[in-house]
Amino acid sequence: MSAIQRSTMKPLPGYKSQEVALFIAQMDDQSRRLAEGTRELTPAELEWQPRPGMNTIGMLLAHIAIVEVFWTLVVLKKEPEPAIDHFLAVGADDDGMPLPEEGKPPANLSGKDLAYFDNLLARARTFLKETAAGVLDGDLEHEIVRTRPDGTKRSVDVRWYFYHILEHLSGHFGQVLLLRHLYKASVVPAKV
Repeated sequence: MSAIQRSTMKPLPGYKSQEVALFIAQMDDQSRRLAEGTRELTPAELEWQPRPGMNTIGMLLAHIAIVEVFWTLVVLKKEPEPAIDHFLAVGADDDGMPLPEEGKPPANLSGKDLAYFDNLLARARTFLKETAAGVLDGDLEHEIVRTRPDGTKRSVDVRWYFYHILEHLSGHFGQVLLLRHLYKASVVPAKV
């Protein structure tokens, strides 16, 4: 008889809220999977664009890091005008997203290797984890009202923030995997 393969998810230690600790564990698991799926990426693949106006893998990786820092500053640090570049080597708009219909990837990401993007993602996650460690269960329903650049208001609670960071990472991870398949299908010569 074969051994049973176990899949479990446990909250990480060091957090005041077990719910937050579970969100962080889930984020870390998705990040681990993302790292495993991107280990062989070259700068050429990181900046490859299927056609003008579409994201590159490098843009998506930078975007994941930027969003983690942005929402952490807005929700947990309560900063209405978050200074992303204080925590990352990029600013809030340096991922180039969204691109115009015929847009090219941003020049600031050109030629960057995987270590560059790994560093952005690690710095963003470290900041999120350090900031989230003190969040209490009672804080999760606290709402933050944010005025967007167009003047509309949006209310989010702290629990939604943790959920959003997780689902945002997971969604873009799927896009990264799709771009890897498209790159291999259109650029890499088929083995005969």
